[in-house]
Amino acid sequence: MPTHLEEEHYTNMLPQELLDFLPCLTPDEWVNAALGNERLLMIDHAQCEKKAASTAMNLMFRYVDRPELLTKMSQLAREELLHFEQVVTLMQERGIEYEHITASRYAEGLRAHVRTTEPGRLIDILIVGGLIEARSCERFAALIPHLDETLAKFYRSLVRSEGRHFEDYIELAEQHAAEHGMKDIQIRIDFFRHEEQKLIESPDPEFRFHSGIPV
Repeated sequence: MPTHLEEEHYTNMLPQELLDFLPCLTPDEWVNAALGNERLLMIDHAQCEKKAASTAMNLMFRYVDRPELLTKMSQLAREELLHFEQVVTLMQERGIEYEHITASRYAEGLRAHVRTTEPGRLIDILIVGGLIEARSCERFAALIPHLDETLAKFYRSLVRSEGRHFEDYIELAEQHAAEHGMKDIQIRIDFFRHEEQKLIESPDPEFRFHSGIPV
């Protein structure tokens, strides 16, 4: 089980803004489960990278009138697809076959609360995207002290890029809210942070990259 000193070490890898944004740290129980489930961890990580690229592409197709969003999502999609390729390569090197597995409850649990009308819909989607990226970054950091050198080096590179992705999503959400005179952006962020914490800290029957406490 990670010690207090190890926890301090991994949080020191993360920007303070990201730590302040997340409602909680990853429970030790998840880290311990991840270390015994490298195959599932890497398969689901690959799927998460592919889904992140898909989310960015979907936003580009839907919101063609937002140049800054198009630029940031285009960059993000390219990076996520590169990360997907890198994870698949690492899996092949470790003899792990990439296959379909069921999605975790995490992303759908957050997206279930997205508003259905604009401009609230886009704001919520961007907040959820920011949370997913921030949590991914925090989980990479939580695992690094326990991994072999190759995987730890790869995850360190992801900590830097995923941190930027989190900032891009939240900046776009704040910009969109300001343009529409919406003053509830922090209320919505706090709402989704609360929902995210419940998903991270509650028992979860399936182990996945973003799953809760293993049962």
